[in-house]
Amino acid sequence: MPSQPAVLAEAADALWRAAQTGHFIPPLRATYPGLDAADAYAIQRMNTERKLAEGRRVVGCKIGLTARAVQAQLGVDQPDFGVLFDDMSFGDAEPIPMQRLHQPKVEAEIAFVLGRDLGMANPGHADVINAVDHVLPAIEIVGSRIAGWDIRFVDTVADNASSGAFVLGGSPRLLREIDLRLCGMVMNRRGEPVSVGAGAACLGHPINAVVWLARTMAALGQPLRAGDLVLSGALGPMVAAAPGDVFETHINGLGSVKAVFEAAATAKESQ
Repeated sequence: MPSQPAVLAEAADALWRAAQTGHFIPPLRATYPGLDAADAYAIQRMNTERKLAEGRRVVGCKIGLTARAVQAQLGVDQPDFGVLFDDMSFGDAEPIPMQRLHQPKVEAEIAFVLGRDLGMANPGHADVINAVDHVLPAIEIVGSRIAGWDIRFVDTVADNASSGAFVLGGSPRLLREIDLRLCGMVMNRRGEPVSVGAGAACLGHPINAVVWLARTMAALGQPLRAGDLVLSGALGPMVAAAPGDVFETHINGLGSVKAVFEAAATAKESQ
């Protein structure tokens, strides 16, 4: 049974304040027992509308919980999604202000940029493949407004799938130029490997994740459109980021991308 609108609005307000102040909050599942997935997405939409009202622009979506082990940990059997905004984007090796972030962690991903709409009722794999214009290496910087990353499914969904920022590589590739399932990934922090993986870690194939998102968004009446960016999910374990860190991700066949975090110790700490 859906929660009362006033409860959802209160939860959305709590997340909004946490993002503005850096005073992170207890898990929503504890403060508001009974929240379900529909409630969590409703909370996410409330804060999406606030951001749009502030003048921010939606540029695509991110897919989370694409690793089977993480799904099992959170007690779910499917991914989740969040919204990407224009001000989340950083270029390869562009300095990232730590004060913009919330308990940041980094993940290596494959980014898809669509060249065609996916407005059909039930997009399939061929539809998605035909719609993709190019792919890029990416580093997603996830964040949480929940204190200590104490999250379960409703917590992360309501918190825009624990989104923060992202960095895109600058050398696009065509799908036919790379086997996304087999491509290996290594992420280094100051030259030391900290995460390894491959395309198969993302629902067996990153295309599978994009198909899931395309079908989900079509069913919601918000189909993916030409020009949309899709972050398809982590290829390996996420790693905590600290001021002054430099992460470089190399994905075989796709190239490299670097995330550079400003050294000033201004990161918002959990209270």
